[in-house]
Amino acid sequence: MTNTDMQRFCDELRAKISIVDVVGAKIKLVRKGREYQACCPFHNEKTPSFTVNEAKGFYHCFGCGAHGDIIKFEMEANGLSFIDAVEKLAHKVGLQVPRLTQESKEQAERRASAYDIMDMAAKYFAKILHLPEGREGLNYLYGRGFDDQIIERFRLGFAPGNNGLKALLKSRGVEEKEMAELGLIAIPEDGRTSHDFFRNRVMIPIIDKRGKVIAFGGRVMDKSQPKYLNSPETPIFNKRRILYNYNYARDLGYEAKRLIICEGYMDVIAMDKYGVGYAVAPLGTALTEEQIQEAWKVVSEPICCFDGDAAGIRAAIRSVDRVLPLLKPGYSLQYAFLPDKMDPDEFLKAKGKDEFIKTVTSIVPLKELLWRKTLEGKSTDTPEQKALIEKEIKAEVALIKDETVKAYYLREMRSKVYTELAGQVIESAGEYRKTKTTKRFKSSTKTDLDDLVAKYVVSAFVCYPRLIEEWEEKMLSFTIKDEKLRNFYNFLLQTARANPDITDEKQIEQALDASSISDWRKMIDTYILKKQCPDVATMRTMLNERTLEVQLKQLENDIREAKAKLESGNFDEEDFNRYEALKKERDALLGNE
Repeated sequence: MTNTDMQRFCDELRAKISIVDVVGAKIKLVRKGREYQACCPFHNEKTPSFTVNEAKGFYHCFGCGAHGDIIKFEMEANGLSFIDAVEKLAHKVGLQVPRLTQESKEQAERRASAYDIMDMAAKYFAKILHLPEGREGLNYLYGRGFDDQIIERFRLGFAPGNNGLKALLKSRGVEEKEMAELGLIAIPEDGRTSHDFFRNRVMIPIIDKRGKVIAFGGRVMDKSQPKYLNSPETPIFNKRRILYNYNYARDLGYEAKRLIICEGYMDVIAMDKYGVGYAVAPLGTALTEEQIQEAWKVVSEPICCFDGDAAGIRAAIRSVDRVLPLLKPGYSLQYAFLPDKMDPDEFLKAKGKDEFIKTVTSIVPLKELLWRKTLEGKSTDTPEQKALIEKEIKAEVALIKDETVKAYYLREMRSKVYTELAGQVIESAGEYRKTKTTKRFKSSTKTDLDDLVAKYVVSAFVCYPRLIEEWEEKMLSFTIKDEKLRNFYNFLLQTARANPDITDEKQIEQALDASSISDWRKMIDTYILKKQCPDVATMRTMLNERTLEVQLKQLENDIREAKAKLESGNFDEEDFNRYEALKKERDALLGNE
C-alpha cells in the first residue's frame, strides 16, 4: 500500500468519525455557538481556551497552541503512535487498516504474535495462583490485604518452579527462540537446558497504555535476591518508557487532575485498593526522562510520593537530576514524603485515604528539593564554603534547557543564597553574632498603584492587549486600589488568557460586547486615557518608567524605616536581613546589582 492510499484511508476515517465524539470521550465539551469549548487536556487552565470545530474537523487551544484532527488527538491525548491511533479509530467504525508494505505487515504480525504469547503467559500465571502450586503466592497477596477483586483487576498470578510455562507455550507451537526473545525463558550459556525465567514468584503483569501485557515483574517468596525481578528488554518492552499502571491511572488522573508517582508495584496496588487509582510507578529503576514525559501527558506537575526513609530520599534526589533538563513553563515535579519511614500501604492501613491525600498534597516543590540536595552534608560556616554552594547551585540550574525557566530558577536560588546563607552572620554594635537558624525574609511586598498610574496601566492594556501577557506576572507586585478599575483590569486579564489572539483595541471592545459588563463604554470613558497611547514600543517604555517610579518611591520609604530601626539599637537579625534585602531589591530595580 502506498502513502497516498494511507492518506485516503485517513480521510475516510475523518469523514466517518465525529471529532466531537472522539474529544468528548476524553474531556467534557460545552457547545458555544458553532464550536465546542473545554479546558485544554494538554495544559492546566481554569478558563477554557480549547475549542473543537465539528464542521472543520479540528481542535485548537489558544493557550498552548495544541492543534490537530482526530488522529492527532488520539496520538497526543493517549500517547499512541500514528499507526496505533489509526487502528484504534478504525476499530470504532469496523474498518481494517491496510499495511504500507509487506515488511511492515510482517512486523505487525510478529508484534501481534508477541502480544498473544504474553497474554497466554499472564493467563497461565493467573490460573496457577489459584491451584495448589500457587497457594504460597495467594496467601502472600491475601496477607497484603488484596482481595480477589484486586487480584483480578491487576491480573496477578504465580510462577511455579517446574518450567510449566515453557511446557505450555511449547504445546501451543511457540518456539523457544520466541520465548527467550520475550524474556519468558532463560537459555544458559553453558549448554544446559533452558528453563522458565520466573520461578517461585508472585507475578505482576506490566500492561501498556492499550491494555496489552508486554512484560512481568516477579516478587520472590523467600529471602533470595533480587526481591523483585523484571522482564528483560524485548521487542515490545522498553522499561525506560513504561510506567506501571499507566493504563488505568491515565484516565483517572485526567479526571482527578492528579497523578502520583510512587516507588513500586505494591504501592500502586495498595493505593488502588483504598480508592486512589491514579498512581503509577517506574519499573525497578530510577524515574527516567521518558517516564516523566509520559506523566506530563496526564498532569503538568505529578506528585512523586516516596517513603520517608533514606532510600526514598535518595530516589527523590535522583529524580531531580533527571527532570532539571526537561523543565518547561508550567511543567515540573512535586514531592511528598510519608512520615515515620512508612510506605503507602502502611500509611493507608494506619491512617486511611483522607489523611493520605492530605499528606501527599502537602508537597515540597522541586526548587526546595534542589536547594536541600545542594546543601546536604555541606558546611556553611565560612564565606568560602558559602561561595562553593552558590557555585554548585548555579551549575545545577545551568542544566535547565528552557531559558525562561532557567532565569526564574537562578533568581530563586540567588534569593536563597542571600537570605539563607548570607544572612547567617550579621554585624551589630561592633560584634558578630551567629544565628543557629536563619529566618527567611521575603522582601517583595505588594505596592499600591495610585489612581493615575493605574489608569495609565489599564489604558496601555486596552490599546495594546499583547502587553498583558508581558506584564501579567509584574502586576502581581502591585495593587489597584480603585475597585471598579481593579475589576476592569481583571476582566482584561481573563479575556487575554482565554483569547491569546487578541491584539488590538477593537477586539477588546468585541469581547466587552459579549460580556456581562453593561456599562463598559462608560467605564472606558472614565478610566482609559486614550490620548496617552503612542506606539507599542513607546508605550512599553513609558509603562516601565511609571511603575518603576512607584516601586522605587515605596522602597525608599521602606528603607528609611528599616534604617531608623537599626539606628535605634533595638533590632534583631530579621530587622537587619530586611534592611539588606530592601537595598538589594532597590539596586536590582536600578540595574546596579
